[in-house]
Amino acid sequence: MGSGKRSLTTAAMALACACVCAVLATPGVAYASPTPTPTRTATTTPTPVSNKDLDAVRKKLDKLYHAAAVATDAYNAAEEKAQKQSAEIVDLAREIVKGQAKLDKLKDRAGAAARAQYRGGGLPPEAQLWLSDDPQEFLDGAGRVRQGEHATKGLLAEMTRTQQDLQQYAKDAAAQWKKLEAGRKTKAEAKKKIKERIAAAEKLESQLEKEEKERLAKLEEEAAYQAQTTWLSSGILAEINGKASKQGKKAVKYATHQIGKPYVWGAEGPGSYDCSGLTSQAWASAGHGIPRTSQEQWKQLTHVDIKDMRPGDLIIYFDDASHVGMYVGDGAIVHAPRPGRTVTITGAGSMPILGVVRPDA
Repeated sequence: MGSGKRSLTTAAMALACACVCAVLATPGVAYASPTPTPTRTATTTPTPVSNKDLDAVRKKLDKLYHAAAVATDAYNAAEEKAQKQSAEIVDLAREIVKGQAKLDKLKDRAGAAARAQYRGGGLPPEAQLWLSDDPQEFLDGAGRVRQGEHATKGLLAEMTRTQQDLQQYAKDAAAQWKKLEAGRKTKAEAKKKIKERIAAAEKLESQLEKEEKERLAKLEEEAAYQAQTTWLSSGILAEINGKASKQGKKAVKYATHQIGKPYVWGAEGPGSYDCSGLTSQAWASAGHGIPRTSQEQWKQLTHVDIKDMRPGDLIIYFDDASHVGMYVGDGAIVHAPRPGRTVTITGAGSMPILGVVRPDA
């Protein structure tokens, strides 16, 4: 009996083991040792940037882009000078070629005169005449001698002048080359500054979230609106009633047709513009060339009072004349604002006005 019970127990244990093995061997079922329950880490919500902080960002961006605009004007000025200097060097080179050819001809003439004298026995014309037996021949010859002397003196004087001209052309060309090289360095330095300022501004903007960028854009609009409102509240618009000239209308038409095209520093169209690139090309399209940079536009063009301005006139901004827009009427300008923006219409008083200039005064 005990033996039977042991056999039964053994059989039961074997059956239980078999069942367990069967379960463990069932496909698609896996068991692992239990893992500890993960602990939750506290997540912090980013603190939203206040309007005060965003306004500080806006002002910093304004400074960076203003510095880039100043450097852009320096770059454009250097580029314009380089073009003029290159043209002057080409003109001087042409004059040198012409002068050398002229000098070669004069030398040929002088050589021919020397050979003629040699064939005459080497005696000066005066001696040959004194040895003549014919008085009339002497008198006729004396006249020819005087003519010959004048001609020789004239030839020598012309050769001297031509040589002096060639020397001056060479000096002028050398001076222009030095200026051109200095201009290249100025342009390179300005280009470096532009890229640095724009890169710093873009880096600052890239640190903002999408919602913050939208709020920043609104702050920019509000600042421009407030400045424009302040300007208009002076009653200035009631005094401005000038009519555009024929060329002014053409310039305005050109400038407004560029609305939506991107600002690119140093660009003069047709696909992109900087501020003075837009105004200079607009007036060029109207058949009236003006300086390339806003600073030179301020220096060289005729100044007019704000109340006397008319569509087509240029409004120069900031104390350093680093920005320019074209007045289109009704208190508005068309301009290329800054990197990251496009050619657009905005209030004429949205920025600090330095003064107004008229290209076709």
